[in-house]
Amino acid sequence: MDYAGDIDVTETWDRLGREPDAVLIDVRTVPEWNFVGLPDLSGIGKETICSEWQSFPSMDRNADFEAAVNQAGVAKDAAIFLLCRSGVRSRNAAILLTELGYQNCYNVAGGFEGDKDDGGHRGNVGGWKYAGLPWRQG
Repeated sequence: MDYAGDIDVTETWDRLGREPDAVLIDVRTVPEWNFVGLPDLSGIGKETICSEWQSFPSMDRNADFEAAVNQAGVAKDAAIFLLCRSGVRSRNAAILLTELGYQNCYNVAGGFEGDKDDGGHRGNVGGWKYAGLPWRQG
């Protein structure tokens, strides 16, 4: 496998609380952080690391992604949970970080907003917000 695997949002939250070195990296875009919200880890004494995987509006791959992870001081053997809107960008980020030598990179399945419901809306089927996990407006 190209990364440690997919993990659901509830297990992610539990592990972030139990594992001192575990980190959450939100790879969504700045507009998503500002207008949709961010996971709030303050209740467990942590902060979400924010580093775009793709930059808005061009959605080009962010060439500074790896540098931002390095600057955040993430240990190569820490559990790294990568989160995006629904789990696609974060999977790609997990694959890349694994290739760079990070040993425990997980894609947070369902992401922050989850999959679209039958009406085409997010936030009603799976994801961080739907699970009732702590979050704040950006």
